[in-house]
Amino acid sequence: MSGPLVGLLAVVAIALIGFFGFTVRVNPEELGIVLRFGKYVRQLPPGLNFRWPYPIEQVALPKVTRVNRIEIGMRGSSATDGRETSGAIRDVPEESLMLTGDENIVDVDFVVFWQIKNAADYLFNIQNPEGTVKDVAESAMREIVGQSDIEPILTEARAKTEASVQELMQQTLDSYGAGVLVRQVQLQKVDPPQQVIDAFRDVQAARADKERLQNEARAYSNKVIQEAKGDAERILQAAQGYRGQVIAESKGEADRFLKVYDQYKLAPDVTRKRMF
Repeated sequence: MSGPLVGLLAVVAIALIGFFGFTVRVNPEELGIVLRFGKYVRQLPPGLNFRWPYPIEQVALPKVTRVNRIEIGMRGSSATDGRETSGAIRDVPEESLMLTGDENIVDVDFVVFWQIKNAADYLFNIQNPEGTVKDVAESAMREIVGQSDIEPILTEARAKTEASVQELMQQTLDSYGAGVLVRQVQLQKVDPPQQVIDAFRDVQAARADKERLQNEARAYSNKVIQEAKGDAERILQAAQGYRGQVIAESKGEADRFLKVYDQYKLAPDVTRKRMF
């Protein structure tokens, strides 16, 4: 190999080493976090960026636009990044069984969608971000469930429960400086424990029947009351009509009497003969 060719290859090799050593590519879903001698110094936007080579600078590349998913109470419906998988759902009772405020046990499965909102805080303030989010989610759900009776949780309070858990999670993670945004909490299953679910459904059916009968009774009561009000109104109108008739007749008789009396005063003898 000739000298000039060796020199050219050496120059190319040095250029490549310099290029890869002094640059870093940040993908669109990432944010570059630069550490200089282990200390955070700056951020790098998506694209090709300059950096000092290792060991002077290191670059972490957290995926800040990706929405992550964590399952609590069950496993297998999807991957942690939200991609669907074909595995069957497996219950995790040590996470899902919770105590309500009225001392009932409820089986709660839910998922949390979260995202990095501050990459530096996310990398440096918490040691295990995904585990921290999961622990905070389970703790928040237990606290909210523990403040509620079982019936609202199982029926009309699902949306309220989701919102309360999301708010409490965000407050807790912010207090840790976790750099995490809780985007959504979704309840997947909220049931009594499997051992008593049939009995609970019987109770729910009985309550539904009770409510239906109460509604029917109210409807019948309203119908009877309206009919009674209508009858009373008709009777009142008839009485008022009769009263008006009697008053009119009485006024007519009184007017006739006064006219006769006026005639009587003018000619008593003549008027008496006409009347009798």
